[in-house]
Amino acid sequence: MEIRQLRYFLAVAREENMTRASELLHVSQPTLSKTLKALEEELGKKLFTRHSFSIELTDEGMLLRDRAEDLIAMADKIEQEFVSLDDINGGDLYLGLAESYQIRYLARVLGRLKSVYPAMNYHITSGDTEQVTEKLDKGLLDFAVICEPPDERKYNYIEFPETDIWGAVMSADHPLAAKEAVTIDDLIGQPLFCSEQSWNYEIAEWAGDKMQDLHLEGSFRLAYNGSVFAREGLGLLLTFRHLIDCSAGSGLEFRPLDPLQETHLYLIWNKYQAFTPLAGKFMGQFRNAMEE
Repeated sequence: MEIRQLRYFLAVAREENMTRASELLHVSQPTLSKTLKALEEELGKKLFTRHSFSIELTDEGMLLRDRAEDLIAMADKIEQEFVSLDDINGGDLYLGLAESYQIRYLARVLGRLKSVYPAMNYHITSGDTEQVTEKLDKGLLDFAVICEPPDERKYNYIEFPETDIWGAVMSADHPLAAKEAVTIDDLIGQPLFCSEQSWNYEIAEWAGDKMQDLHLEGSFRLAYNGSVFAREGLGLLLTFRHLIDCSAGSGLEFRPLDPLQETHLYLIWNKYQAFTPLAGKFMGQFRNAMEE
């Protein structure tokens, strides 16, 4: 199986049309058809169902599409890394980030690097720990920022200097907005929004034996979307302070949890990782920034 075959396959899967895919790839339609037929024969599976004017992926084709996207991303990243080995003025940096106001520290380091190496590019993926560590483990990212203690068997890490404070975001006219902080008893009976990861770990740790009395109305991986539901009075969003605009006129209020619940933030990378020159520069500057 060749990278070229996978690129052709993905183009057809996206376009769902052989003619459009061949035009996009700048290859003849017979060449494209022959390449895909050879790929099906090599795998021993039918990848497409061909209709009069379109092409539809089979179940096996959908599986290959998911795997091929990761493989192509990895191949592209390897090519970019080798190109950048002799060009510290440029290069690409790949980061997967959890949501936190402390990301400002990382942004400042990127700003300093950009001023020194204006040809550099950085690519940001947002997600929870499961999402970003999966990409890190596959080699699709250089670094990840997560909000739970890293597995020291797999990762090296630098801890951010502050902590994130947990609380509830609610509509400004919610009865709990009159309180300075919210307790576990305040939240019992309330429809709650939270990310699944945080619900199962940070919130479960905070709630203890009363966790079973809390009701998760809906889960959101992006805090902003959860805040929209909270503003509409559908429930309370459990999230970090500073992630959501709760200033006057926003229609929202933030109240910290009582007792206080804090989360630490970590920049992680794979152990024994070979850094590109740009990734090495970033890691060194980030470490210096955390020690200032």
